[in-house]
Amino acid sequence: MREAELSAVARLFTDAVHALAAGHYDVAQRHAWAPRSPDLAQWRERLRGRTVLVAVAESRDLRGFIAYQDDGHIDMLFVAPAAARSGVATRLCACAEAALADAGVSVLRTEASLVARPFFAQRGFAVVAEEHAVRGGVTLRRFAMRKALA
Repeated sequence: MREAELSAVARLFTDAVHALAAGHYDVAQRHAWAPRSPDLAQWRERLRGRTVLVAVAESRDLRGFIAYQDDGHIDMLFVAPAAARSGVATRLCACAEAALADAGVSVLRTEASLVARPFFAQRGFAVVAEEHAVRGGVTLRRFAMRKALA
């Protein structure tokens, strides 16, 4: 990710949460998770120390992104609503997994939302705990998941 893409990444995240998580989280939960007016300074700080890969269409429109740490923590994986279920998340996750495996990481971990849990389970991640994250005083159900790399 380049600095110039930060605003598009934050916007994609917000759009994805509000559109794709609507069947799993209520309006208050989605607004606590992804405020409609993202704070770019907070985004810049959150992504500091993470590798962020982006997927773009031929038109240069952002289709998705993944943010991960060198220790195997996949922090974020989001796809634009228009690109949902098109293979973007699969390709981004495969790239991150390959890079982490090449770096010698043996275990991947993530905190998956209700929406993302099936995706990660299909990729070989297993739930190790159910969690209840609090954002802005609102509780969001999610799952700590792990995957051993071969």
